[in-house]
Amino acid sequence: MASATCELTWIATLLKSFQIHIPHASLFCGNQSATYLVSNQVFHERSNHIEVDCHFIRDKVVAGFIGLFHVRSINQLADIFTKALHVSVFKAFIVKLGLLNIHQPPS
Repeated sequence: MASATCELTWIATLLKSFQIHIPHASLFCGNQSATYLVSNQVFHERSNHIEVDCHFIRDKVVAGFIGLFHVRSINQLADIFTKALHVSVFKAFIVKLGLLNIHQPPS
């Protein structure tokens, strides 16, 4: 999320130099724990190594530049490449990705 936030900030700054103002950006994350960690003001001992990244993202969220949203598993298209899915979910993801079977005869 920190890398994506850096990229969004850089793109917004670049567009601003072309007189295109971006009021806010949306960042979608599939890791609910990371979303809660960024939103939570209290840090735990286990999260010390990521504290700087969380503060950076939190600052952008508080400033209103980043809107942080969780993507539920059922909507996570990347799962088609990383997990074994039920046939119906697999076919739905295939359609969402716009993939075609080039070996299937036209109908």
